[in-house]
Amino acid sequence: MSSQVRPFLRGPRLLLPVLLLAAVLVVADAPPDTVLPAGARGSWGDGGQVARGGRSVVVGHRAEPGVLADLARRADLAGRRVSEVLGRPVRAVVVVPDTDAEAATLAGTGPLDGLAAVADGARVIVVPGSFARLTPTGRDVVLTHELTHVAAGTDRLPVWLYEGFADYVAYRDAGLPIRTAAAELAAEVRAGRLPSELPGPAAFAPTAADPGRLARAYQEAWMACRFLADRFGDGTLVRLYRDARVAGVDQALASVGLTAETLAARWREYVREQLA
Repeated sequence: MSSQVRPFLRGPRLLLPVLLLAAVLVVADAPPDTVLPAGARGSWGDGGQVARGGRSVVVGHRAEPGVLADLARRADLAGRRVSEVLGRPVRAVVVVPDTDAEAATLAGTGPLDGLAAVADGARVIVVPGSFARLTPTGRDVVLTHELTHVAAGTDRLPVWLYEGFADYVAYRDAGLPIRTAAAELAAEVRAGRLPSELPGPAAFAPTAADPGRLARAYQEAWMACRFLADRFGDGTLVRLYRDARVAGVDQALASVGLTAETLAARWREYVREQLA
């Protein structure tokens, strides 16, 4: 699941032009379920529309064709970015509900306050209210993050690894300076407060007592995966991720000469070096 929408990704609500983008076909009504990917079938009985990109299918409920066309283009970009890291083709199925409440119903969760999209099985569900307020870069980051969850899987992994890996892929080609992407964590480091340990599940639970903790948790996780990629390369990070899903994270770390303790120590020093 994506982090809450970070301040630097927010922008004014944009009214997208209703146009057809190159290589994207927009259909006024959804075709029969039998020709749609499994993750896009049976969402609504009325008001369905479909946009197809080169490697994506976007299904919307009462959505403007221009919005779906733009999403198909961005989903294609997200698919290319995830493919470049994973080393295999990745296709995106994106579902665009009519309302945030409908998004929560489709995802089978409680309210999705502050979230712009969620990974749900083989598809990405857009939370339309929050997603519409993102900057263009923010939309690309969120779609790539969630598509990474769909394509790479998250089972048997610690939360710092699967959220950090998804952010690593999402930010890898986003063109954002590291101190911008990790603004909340950078402020803590400049104040002399380094994180003490890799973030666990509790760190990813929003809390009124520390509103910035959730953002820092994602940034800490991202920096851990960024350290691994900088030190060992993208290919080793991907292999470590896959190995961790099969044999557990401790064994995967051991394959590159690390333990949980040595990783934490080197990660803390990396955070200091990059953000101080």
